[in-house]
Amino acid sequence: MTPPATPPRAIHGTMIGIIVLDTGFRRLPGDIAHADTWPFPVQFKVVRGVRPADVIEGDPRHSLKAFRTAIDELVTLGCTAITTSCGFLAAVQDELVRHSPVPFLSSALLQIPMVQRILPAGKKPGLIVSDPQALSERHFHGVGATAGLPMAALPMNGVLLSNMREHATEVDAAAQEAEVISTVAELLADHENVGALVFECANLPPYSAAVSRHFGLPVYDIVTLVHWIHLSLVPPDYPR
Repeated sequence: MTPPATPPRAIHGTMIGIIVLDTGFRRLPGDIAHADTWPFPVQFKVVRGVRPADVIEGDPRHSLKAFRTAIDELVTLGCTAITTSCGFLAAVQDELVRHSPVPFLSSALLQIPMVQRILPAGKKPGLIVSDPQALSERHFHGVGATAGLPMAALPMNGVLLSNMREHATEVDAAAQEAEVISTVAELLADHENVGALVFECANLPPYSAAVSRHFGLPVYDIVTLVHWIHLSLVPPDYPR
């Protein structure tokens, strides 16, 4: 089968496009919008004027035009899959995947159905989220999951979310890590049947390794999702 013709473009190679909300806080390696997170080429596109509050507390459907434009620009550059910097964009997965001509992964929450299917009997995925009050049935529907899973929230006035809201340019990584570990500990204390963790927030992967070591559980986040799609786009070529 002849592969489809590639339209002329200025940039070549397999690249993951990352749509980033308009923020100013310090991002650490492991964060979706830190370039050192990725061992393969990525292209960032900031949607100016669309802030986290617009898609978490507000209705992300009001920003669909900006996201569609970002998708178009990333595809024109040559991106072969696209993701985003906010897990709450799960609410518009359906709208944006219909627009995108390449695979579109709105949120780490897309991994929930798979994790549910692979865990041992009696075990469930536990969610760590930034704002449980804003997480609705629409978000779960967008990723093909159902609500009602064990869940814990980062403290609203804790160090991590405060740094994000206040656009902190310097952060205490150790304090943020301790806060994430404490949040997971609360989840596991309340739900002994949690067999894996899914991090909704795309700013949590810097702490995934520490959490996995501390609790001995698999952790699924936006980085695991993007590595998965990249591996499908560039499969290893094994010697014969």
